[in-house]
Amino acid sequence: MSDAQHPSRRRWALQMQQPLPSSTVFDRIAFLIGTASAVWLAIIISIEGFRSPWALLLFIPVWAITAYLVLPRLHRLLSDLYVPDYFFGRTRTGDGLLGDPVNLGVDGTAAQLDEVMTRAGWHRADEITAASTWGIIASTLTRRSYPTAPVSPLMLFGRRHDVAYQQEVAGNPKQRHHVRFWHCPPGWLLPGGAKTDWLGAGTYDTDVGLSLFTLQVTHRIDENTDVERDFVVQSARDADPAVRLRLLHDFTTGYHSRNGGGDRFITDGDLPILDVTRVRTAPGEADEGADDLSGTKSAEGLPREGHGESLRATAERSMRRAPLSTFFAVGVVVIGAIIDVLGLTVGAAADPGVRALFSSGEAPEVAVLIGFLGFGVLVSLAQLLMAWFVLRRGRRSRAILMVLLAIGVLSTAIDYLDGTATLGLNGTLLAASLQCLALLALSSESAGAWARRKTAQERD
Repeated sequence: MSDAQHPSRRRWALQMQQPLPSSTVFDRIAFLIGTASAVWLAIIISIEGFRSPWALLLFIPVWAITAYLVLPRLHRLLSDLYVPDYFFGRTRTGDGLLGDPVNLGVDGTAAQLDEVMTRAGWHRADEITAASTWGIIASTLTRRSYPTAPVSPLMLFGRRHDVAYQQEVAGNPKQRHHVRFWHCPPGWLLPGGAKTDWLGAGTYDTDVGLSLFTLQVTHRIDENTDVERDFVVQSARDADPAVRLRLLHDFTTGYHSRNGGGDRFITDGDLPILDVTRVRTAPGEADEGADDLSGTKSAEGLPREGHGESLRATAERSMRRAPLSTFFAVGVVVIGAIIDVLGLTVGAAADPGVRALFSSGEAPEVAVLIGFLGFGVLVSLAQLLMAWFVLRRGRRSRAILMVLLAIGVLSTAIDYLDGTATLGLNGTLLAASLQCLALLALSSESAGAWARRKTAQERD
């Protein structure tokens, strides 16, 4: 009998096709507009580059648009179709590509894990913010030590890592041991029925280079990830004799593959699980970790301002901090608005035709010109106002700003196609590029999730 004759099967199939929230649909439409615009602008900049003596410098924005805007979004769209969304021992990058292998487990509370790793000389990695991003860039270029440098986000259980630890090698930010940890969902079982509280992915960074798949600047990892896994295990056991170890042999079949940056790696498939349940922590910390494992607190991160700070306070502070994509979008909007205002006012003042029109005293024409200039200034001011409310976590302001940016990009494209606007190495191309960059940044998942996330006061 066919599925059409089985109403129960048909209802089950329909239930599995959950509709996307309207906010997600809106973000994806904006993302598609921004991606198409980025490809279009990259092509125009490339063409203009061949006609200009500044071709080498123009290669930089083409590479940046391609590597950080176009390719990651295309990977995201395609990987949602062909990369499995269930656990099989691999993490995923923010672009949806398969990441580093899951090669470590931990039994214990958040506080016990943090206690052991801290004793072993590991440092908690900073969150990715504008300041920490600039810090890792500056430290890499100047070869200054940055022991708490941020690590790129990897996804497991549909969320980014909860906490990451690292150890620099000889004060060189290019080389470091690092491991990310995810708190397992309550009641979740590993394949085969085993249980653990945390899963981790440990790798060793050897240098900085370009990603094979996205062309982004990223750390390159050592091929033998089992060596780094064993290093993490041994450092934890040496730090506290209360740490015990159990080993799941052949947790996965031994294999070799590539991670999201294109680096090859090999693993034997074993999964060592550290048992830190006997590790003693300071008074009050063990209870916090127990609450975290019971699901009453979110494991979005571990205390960063000392062991006494609660996990909830850490999570709330993290939620209040806007992601780098939002800061970037607001900064680009501010720069674009300033350029637009200066272009309208200074350009009008320097234009002989405009000066002659004002000198003629013809009221209707002057009124039209003033209205046109005023409207342009008001649009720029409106974008600045919306950008300010976006930083204050205004969901509607973010949507309005995205609509304004999309209209600006589409208007430039229409003017270009009908011959009204000429896109060369001029202000029109610069304005369109800035609008495209801001639209892509605001439509990113991190910006959308931060804008829609409720604070503790809103939930109460």
